[in-house]
Amino acid sequence: MAKKDPKELPVEEKLKNLFQLQTTLSAIDEKRALRGELPLEVRDLEDELEGLRTRIEKIEQDIKDYQRAITQKKGDIVEAQASLERYNKQLDTVANNREYDTLTKEIEFQTLEIELCNKKIKEAQYKVEEKQKDLEANRGLLEDRQKALEEKRNELDEIMQETREEEGLLKDKASELETKIESGLLRSFKRIRRGARNGLGIVYVQRDACGGCFNKIPPQRQLDVKMHKKIIVCEYCGRILIDPELAGVKIEKAGEEKPKKRRATRKKKEEGEE
Repeated sequence: MAKKDPKELPVEEKLKNLFQLQTTLSAIDEKRALRGELPLEVRDLEDELEGLRTRIEKIEQDIKDYQRAITQKKGDIVEAQASLERYNKQLDTVANNREYDTLTKEIEFQTLEIELCNKKIKEAQYKVEEKQKDLEANRGLLEDRQKALEEKRNELDEIMQETREEEGLLKDKASELETKIESGLLRSFKRIRRGARNGLGIVYVQRDACGGCFNKIPPQRQLDVKMHKKIIVCEYCGRILIDPELAGVKIEKAGEEKPKKRRATRKKKEEGEE
C-alpha cells in the first residue's frame, strides 16, 4: 500500500500526528531532564581539571627555572672563589702600586659578586619554597576535582544507562512520526517548540484557555478548533491548538465535584440540628 503524502492528509489526522510527536518529544525531554545539570557539571569539571593541569605544569617549569638559576649562581660562586684565591696569591708578588690597586679592585669585585650570587640564590630558594607550596595546593585541588569528576561521571553513566534504550526508542518513534507530517507544518511546529519555555508546540484547550499560556480563547475560536477544518494557533503564544477529544485527553469538568461537597455540607448541618 502506497504511503500517503502528508500534505494530502485531513487536518484532523495532521493534528493527531503532531500531538503524538509532541508527546514523544516531551517524553524525550523528560529523560534528558533526569540528567539535569550533570552533563554541564561534568564539562565544567573537565575544563577546570585542564586548567589545573596547565597551571601545575607552569609551576613545575618555574621551579625548574629557579633551580637552574640556583645551580648557575653556585657555579658562578665557585669561579669567583677561584679567582679570589688566585688574586690573593698574586698580591704577594706585585711589583708596583698600580698592579696592587688593580688586584685589590678585582678582589673587591669578586667578593661583591659572591655576595650578589648568594643573595640571588636565597631569593630563588624562597621562590622555590613558595612554588612548592603552590604546587602542593594545586595538586591537592586537582585530586579533589578528579574524585568529583569520577563521581559525576559515574552518576551520569548510571542515568544514561537507564534512559539510553528508552530514549533511543522514543527518538525512532519521533523520526517515524516526522515522516507523516508535511515539511512546512513540521518546521513551524519545531520553531514554536524552540521558542516555548516548556517545549510545547501543540497544546489542547482546557477550561476554555490555551494549554500553553493559559490565556482565554474566544468561543468562536474554540469552535474552530473543534471543527478540525484548519490549523488554529493561539493568538497570544502562537502554539498550535488541538481539541482535547482529538488529542485523546479526558478533561474533567469544573463542576463535577461540587454536588458531593454540597451533600457533605448538608449532612453536617443535619447532624448539628440533631
